[in-house]
Amino acid sequence: MTYPAATGDFRTDMAAAAARPEERSAVIDLEAIRHNVRRLAAVASPAQVMAVVKADAYGHGAVPVARAALGAGAGWLGVAHISEALALRAAGIEAPLLAWLHTPESNFAAAVAAGIDIGCSGWELDRVVAAVRDQERPARIHLKVDTGLGRNGATLAAWDAVVGEAMEYQDQGLLRVVGIFSHLAVADEPERPETDEQLAVFREALAIAQDAGADPEVRHLANTPATLSRPDTHFDLVRVGLGIYGLSPFEGQSSAELGLRPAMTVRTVVSHCKDVPAGQGVSYGLNYRTAGASTLGLIPLGYADGVPRVATGGPVRVEGVNYPVVGRIAMDQMVIDLGPRNVTAGGPSILGAQAVLFGNGEDGGPTAEDWARAAGTNNYEIVTRISPRVPRRYINEVPYPHDGGAAVAGASGNNKATP
Repeated sequence: MTYPAATGDFRTDMAAAAARPEERSAVIDLEAIRHNVRRLAAVASPAQVMAVVKADAYGHGAVPVARAALGAGAGWLGVAHISEALALRAAGIEAPLLAWLHTPESNFAAAVAAGIDIGCSGWELDRVVAAVRDQERPARIHLKVDTGLGRNGATLAAWDAVVGEAMEYQDQGLLRVVGIFSHLAVADEPERPETDEQLAVFREALAIAQDAGADPEVRHLANTPATLSRPDTHFDLVRVGLGIYGLSPFEGQSSAELGLRPAMTVRTVVSHCKDVPAGQGVSYGLNYRTAGASTLGLIPLGYADGVPRVATGGPVRVEGVNYPVVGRIAMDQMVIDLGPRNVTAGGPSILGAQAVLFGNGEDGGPTAEDWARAAGTNNYEIVTRISPRVPRRYINEVPYPHDGGAAVAGASGNNKATP
């Protein structure tokens, strides 16, 4: 594809530039987000859905994804850090919102002022109460019990004391225990018995809290895999992260088999194409050499863009064919071996052709799972690590109530990108 040369007229040249395909982008299909939320809500019903939008919505963009999820029926939002929750409030999002990972430096006063629910494992209670004393509203807290994951949460041995302290503060009007929750360790491996063990501990913790006078609005335990496979863990609310982005939490079971649609497509264009002889080394370390005369294509994405450096062999789709990456992935670029094309003598070149790293997997296209296998990791990491250097582009946007009817433009301000 060729483009006209610059005319010297600013407006004309800007319009021409806008019409060109982007050098690189992560295209986020917000209709896929809405579809996935509706699908998960149907599975979880009558439990409510909390859409987990931490880590910038697993790299998809927290504000656009939060609005799409709420529009599709999610009743809650969840994040790790208070700072993430404050950013959502600053964007005008008023839905119930829980933040659960804190340090002694966390801004509990700002959270209370913004009506953000605070997850508490025990040590936070005194700090939350200190933040509340200068405000006119009580804090909303969710007490977390460690049922076996071994991260946040009070142990069952300490649980009675934590609940008792929280109830004393509630009696003083300083806080309200609106939730009790925990987190599952192996729900993505449904055959393992630990989920049953954690569920039993959670039920015991609920009984202890009830005996102490707690009457929470929501009890929540299930993550995406438990939402899909363990209805006995749903309680009042399920916390779904990976699933709303259309990715499967189960080894050997695809997104399509679960009724989910991957929302992110990472794409670029081939930036160089050249013939090389047999034995040509490729990239740092020269760990790959061409088996015969071949044509190499340069893909302008690398580990600075979030592509795992170790993911040699990851697939790149060009003109309907998946080519594996050869040689080491560098900071800004990687190489695919196209086989012999003889572009020097006028053979077919792919310079400027679209190159897709992963998307929805239709028609045999590569997926985040393919890249996860190449990198020895999971699909969560593949999408989350795509860096801000790759612009996000949003498609299938719809009006959001607090935008006065205007379409949600997201980070890009571009509604017209297509995968």
